[in-house]
Amino acid sequence: MTEALPTSADEPAMSGISAVERDTGISKDKLRIWERRYGFPTPLRDDNGERLYPQAQVQRLRMIKRLMDAGHRPGRIVVASEQVLAGLLAAPAPSAAAGLATPQVEECMALLRDHDVEGLQRQLSQAVLRMGLGPCVLGLIAPLTTHVGEAWIHGELAIFEEHIFTEALQQVLRQALQAVPRQALAERPKVLLSTLPGEPHGLGLLMVEAMLMQEGCQCLSLGVQTPLDELPRAAAAHGADMVALSFSGLLSPGLVRRNLRELRALLPAQTELWAGGSSPALQGRSGIEGVRCLTGLATLASAVADWRASQASSVAQSGIAITAK
Repeated sequence: MTEALPTSADEPAMSGISAVERDTGISKDKLRIWERRYGFPTPLRDDNGERLYPQAQVQRLRMIKRLMDAGHRPGRIVVASEQVLAGLLAAPAPSAAAGLATPQVEECMALLRDHDVEGLQRQLSQAVLRMGLGPCVLGLIAPLTTHVGEAWIHGELAIFEEHIFTEALQQVLRQALQAVPRQALAERPKVLLSTLPGEPHGLGLLMVEAMLMQEGCQCLSLGVQTPLDELPRAAAAHGADMVALSFSGLLSPGLVRRNLRELRALLPAQTELWAGGSSPALQGRSGIEGVRCLTGLATLASAVADWRASQASSVAQSGIAITAK
């Protein structure tokens, strides 16, 4: 049951339901359902009767979302205490933990915590030059992004610090992409990159673009939140061989699957549809018919190689058919 909003001047800042949805990745509908079904969250109300969530509840919701992404069921974790949630989050898989503790990652985290934005950008830019764009994305940027996300979930970084990191990294990646020689890019495949409405995070999209360009792909990014029915038109206008979408887990798995099936039906059969990111919808073994679900950035190289091999095979088969005639 919701409470009336206190009038104390010392009351800490609170978030409306839309802000909580953006912050945590948990939809408004789920928040309302959990409130009725589990008794959490327990928002206050403003003078207009709108829900307002204390920051402590928002922090707990972040923890719950992280655990849901890891496969935990809401029915068990929504009602769990913060101590239980913290204990579950404190036990990451050994491989994930090992990938986060490199000296380079720790140095970047220290610069972020010291609010040395210029130093962080310089460190990342030098790493790109030293390691190369692709290896830097896999060896430093991806694990660093995971580390920042974990620190934010645990309350070790403020929201503004996470936003600063995102902006700094986006600038570094865009500069690195601009520096890739155009003559190093092959004619094909041509890849159209975007996210769907409700998916405002573009950092993963930039990392995918960086990895694809390292494989010689021509990339055209539409940015974030392109309407679904605009993607086939954009693909046709630019002669795209494939449409690649990034999902951070913000959208519900059911909605992700529905959108991908709908888009697959709208695209020509010869235009491939790729999807990657942390969404649970992409992690299952059953897959989505006609959609190539990528399990990580490291799989992009083999996916491009497979596409080129299939194109070469198709050309060879066409040549055999013409000769036979």
